[in-house]
Amino acid sequence: MSKYFNLYPIDGGVCAPSGFIADGVAAGLKNNNALDVAFIYAKEGFSVETLFTSNTFAAAPIVHFKQYVAGKESNFVLITTKNANAMTGKAGVEDICEILEALKKKFGFIQNPIMSSTGVIGVRLPKERIIEAFEKFRLESSPDSHKRASDAIRTTDAFSKEIAIEVELENGKSFRIGAMAKGAGMIAPSLATMLCFITTDASIPPAHARKLLNLYAKKNFDAISVDGDMSTNDSVFLLANGASGVYDEEAFGKALDTITHKLALDMVRDGEGASRVVAFEVRGARDEAQARYAAKALSNSLLVKTAVFGGDPNWGRIASTIGASGVEAREELLSISIGGVVVYDRGNIVFTPEVESKAHKAMESAEFKIVCDLGIGEGVYVSYGCDLGYKYVEINSDYRS
Repeated sequence: MSKYFNLYPIDGGVCAPSGFIADGVAAGLKNNNALDVAFIYAKEGFSVETLFTSNTFAAAPIVHFKQYVAGKESNFVLITTKNANAMTGKAGVEDICEILEALKKKFGFIQNPIMSSTGVIGVRLPKERIIEAFEKFRLESSPDSHKRASDAIRTTDAFSKEIAIEVELENGKSFRIGAMAKGAGMIAPSLATMLCFITTDASIPPAHARKLLNLYAKKNFDAISVDGDMSTNDSVFLLANGASGVYDEEAFGKALDTITHKLALDMVRDGEGASRVVAFEVRGARDEAQARYAAKALSNSLLVKTAVFGGDPNWGRIASTIGASGVEAREELLSISIGGVVVYDRGNIVFTPEVESKAHKAMESAEFKIVCDLGIGEGVYVSYGCDLGYKYVEINSDYRS
């Protein structure tokens, strides 16, 4: 930790930074009166930096943001679940305009509201239910409202994902960053990989916000994979209101790195039906780009994921995936270890029954690392993935119900 600042975990999620309010309500979009609509509000407004999916068929909320909100200050984010509002064409954008006009009519002080949605692709929004839910909105602070908001944005998520950090500088001044995210399936390593909302009262210049969000969101969210599928709605929002009047670039970067790393691993842990988290470290590659390509190939491989599910130290699948990835690699230079147990060593098969037993034991852990040293150069990259089992198939074979 740098001597110039300290990071402290605090409660409050997206409500922890000064001036931010969030909550979640039930609009009847989910069954059993579950929370399904959330909002984030800041009376004095906030600047907005974003990262969006690179999927060609970006959902209507992303199209709407780029057309109507990009480059402007906002003070409100509306988040709905169960319905992605994707592949709905111009009508999907028009639905958002109608909903947000109703929101501004209900609350006359709302400016340039943002909408974000998640759920089933190819279905129009239930506008009436969403608009009716505005009657339940209470734009005031309460101790548990951040928890309701993070719970409301879940779809197949088994648990809510949130974090908040206070950053204290050497001069005693401080600022805060809070965040919440949702994501458990349709997670692929390509830019943003879910819905994530980051709030801060740091007085961060827009150019710094843009640079640091790109750096750390890509570093951490780009490194995870549950199933190798990229959503149409992937979005990361950084909302900054400057209320603290305090900022330090190094300290903010460290806090943002910590927050995005934690949320990224939460999503892998919550991979639909997942029971194990695996760090795939590729080292000794020709360069970092090749190490990244090989590591992501491993975290995406269905054969590797199913071997992890079964606790099977099938190093042949690992080697085959690296060979198929197209990176520079040579059989006589490659070494592979699973949970610290070397299973293949530079052309030598060392996979004895004793080694297999030790590797299998290591794979029974909830978290472990698979290391592949290509022996070519200095490139290193770590990707994160999870196992893939029966529960994933069960969830996704009946997702629309």
